[in-house]
Amino acid sequence: MNASDRTPADLLRSALTTDPARPLVTFYDDATGERVELSVVTFANWVAKTANLLQGDLAVEPGDRVCLLLPAHWQSAVWLMACSAVGAVADVQGDPAAADVVVSGPDTLERARACRGERVALALRPLGGRFPQAPEGFVDYAVEVPSQGDRFTPYAPVDADAPALSVGGEELTAAELVARAHRDAATLGVEAGSRLLTGRTYDAWEGLSAGLYAPLAAGGSVVLCRHLDRLGADALARRTESERVTVTAV
Repeated sequence: MNASDRTPADLLRSALTTDPARPLVTFYDDATGERVELSVVTFANWVAKTANLLQGDLAVEPGDRVCLLLPAHWQSAVWLMACSAVGAVADVQGDPAAADVVVSGPDTLERARACRGERVALALRPLGGRFPQAPEGFVDYAVEVPSQGDRFTPYAPVDADAPALSVGGEELTAAELVARAHRDAATLGVEAGSRLLTGRTYDAWEGLSAGLYAPLAAGGSVVLCRHLDRLGADALARRTESERVTVTAV
């Protein structure tokens, strides 16, 4: 990756430049049997649309706090990167009452209602499906995002030294996040072309790093598995082989 990259959005732009067709996120939900694979360019398209939703429809500005009440999921990875693109702080499992915007999965809607700003709900259904009926007081992400633009330009440049991520009581700037992701990649043994399989959750840095940031920083890809504990040893071995996994972080 480019040594001058200082934000997660920079890392994604570099990935688009070097190898846009390669897989970036392969997602499994072992409770539903879902599998989704997103190339760099497809993932970046989702990020652009989501960032346009944030900046345009939801009026999010650099420094605003976006509370993400989401599990380890490919759409959660998209939201993390969209916050970076706008310059907002992704507050992972934070306090909705202190956020400008809350983004909730279907299991945390009541908690999310504490946010007095905009509320977005994700059904997290296969193929990015919508709710049968949008939860009252929430925007249905799957309804709103398809019409958003495929290219994103922030209204103001993103400051790499401004807060970008809050998780587990710790706040990181964009530059600190990128530096830590590079260190984690080296520790995990992730390099360009690596395929990292992880079942870690998205409620701590270790899960966010293994499940997105470290593979992205190193030029690798992630096989992100939700409910991995439901998969037996034989099935896990088959997945490891079929997905050409080179590194695991479970």
